[in-house]
Amino acid sequence: MNFTENPQEPSYFVLAALLGGPLHGYAVIKRVTELSDERVTLAAGSLYSVIDRLLGEGLITADGEEIVNGRARRYYRLTDEGHRVLAEEADRLARAARVVMDRLPHRSFPQGSTHQPSIARIRPA
Repeated sequence: MNFTENPQEPSYFVLAALLGGPLHGYAVIKRVTELSDERVTLAAGSLYSVIDRLLGEGLITADGEEIVNGRARRYYRLTDEGHRVLAEEADRLARAARVVMDRLPHRSFPQGSTHQPSIARIRPA
């Protein structure tokens, strides 16, 4: 089993990308890549599959459109329900990680690594 290929992870990071406010598709792709430390990289087709599902679930909504270089650029934003679901999932993941981290006899990181895991809460804006 490969835990790094969780099918829910792209949805989680798309919602997280929209925490800072409305973004258009390409900006969502870039932000997801940044937030996931490049673990999640979305092609346009994959992104719009995730967006369609999140729209259908009422977790995001379209938030305007503009024309840039002759092409429509649609923006998306989190709904209140999307914010609630994201916060609950972040809390669930943090609790699950805490259970494991508290039980590890000792944590070691790759030599030269400066990255230490952190558990952050997502609070309403």
